[in-house]
Amino acid sequence: MRGDLPEVVGVCGAGTMGAGIAQVAVGCGMRTLLFDPLPEALERGAARVREGIARWRERGRLSPEQADGALELLEPVGDLEALAPCELVIEAAPERLDLKHDLFRRLSAIVDEQAVLATNTSSIPVTEIARAATNPERVCGMHFFNPAPLMRLLEVIAADQTGERALAVAFATGREMGKHVILAQDGPGFLVNRCGRPFNGEALRCLQERLATHEQIDRIVRLGGGFRMGPFELMDLVGVDTGFAVAKSFTELSFGEPRWRPSTIQARLVAAGRLGRKADGGVAVGQGGGPLGPPALGLAVVEDQRPGHRHVQADLGRHLHDLVTPGQDLRAQPEVLGAQKVHRSLGVDIGWKRLGPLGDLHPHQRGLMGQMGQEVLEVGVVEERQVPPGFGRVVGLRLVALADGEDEISPERQRGAPEASQVERLLGLVDADPNVAPMG
Repeated sequence: MRGDLPEVVGVCGAGTMGAGIAQVAVGCGMRTLLFDPLPEALERGAARVREGIARWRERGRLSPEQADGALELLEPVGDLEALAPCELVIEAAPERLDLKHDLFRRLSAIVDEQAVLATNTSSIPVTEIARAATNPERVCGMHFFNPAPLMRLLEVIAADQTGERALAVAFATGREMGKHVILAQDGPGFLVNRCGRPFNGEALRCLQERLATHEQIDRIVRLGGGFRMGPFELMDLVGVDTGFAVAKSFTELSFGEPRWRPSTIQARLVAAGRLGRKADGGVAVGQGGGPLGPPALGLAVVEDQRPGHRHVQADLGRHLHDLVTPGQDLRAQPEVLGAQKVHRSLGVDIGWKRLGPLGDLHPHQRGLMGQMGQEVLEVGVVEERQVPPGFGRVVGLRLVALADGEDEISPERQRGAPEASQVERLLGLVDADPNVAPMG
């Protein structure tokens, strides 16, 4: 121990979080003993650490010498007793109180009585965990976020029994690892996960109530809310089983608070083994099972404020969804964004050459078109779609122009986009059928 900084760190659990914590520890020069009772899990966890260090080396975060040194500091161990020399042990086991109690009882008898025992729990009160230790004053929470090598925040949690030295060691270790360390209140979810419960919970309720598909919910959150990941993408990254366990823990610890109840969708995915990226199948990953929500539509039918009018936006959303889906060969789908279909959906005369009359657009429709246009511009076009360079740009520009009340793309917006005639020839698009009367 150098002051409050440990020289030997133990990590209990070689899953996604445990491997990530071990990578951060060896990356900052700490000898790290990675423990897991399952040999195959230990092997996978150690491989994750090595791969992570290799990525840091490729990206220049570590020099070749530093990367080699970090790998030498990693020691996978299959016996808990091997953690005896550790000055700090970070538990990263599944979110089961009985399992954590067993680990802390055993660790109390293995490590030195001055060693600090930390838990990476994301939902169980640290006070509950600490009571299993022989000297509970040396127990604290060190809640890393997934993926631990990338996420800079670290919550340090003081149990009712935690002493000042344990907190000092946790803070010093987190800062040495390059984390922004905050002191959080003990209780279900602490600070960040307490705030994050509605993010996942409401998304699952929207999906269960068939308000939108999981792809749509993720897109809306990214584009409209500015989040880097949607709730279902995040669930797959963290692990559907982990999120399910956290939700059950929240519900139990809050004595059945309705806001935090688990979703039957989570239960179904876990039962089917669709646990997210780590299992190559989850919600957004989508392998190993059928769809989780309604068919891909743009938005639900929106009631017009004018009596007797309904504006059906589904077709436009579906065709635009096809347009921005990688791997689509649009030459085989001349009906994609066909003017007649868009015309029937929106109730306005929309062709590639004449986009109007805009006065008939309902505000909901105008907002949808702007949102979809921005999405096409952001997603862009990949080679697999076999369309002219800049095709996604011209689609996006036209839709954004519509939303802004412009019949034509301005020269400033047009710059860099292909001629509309190229797009029309490729897709076989035509102007709207003049015999179809607008709905609006």
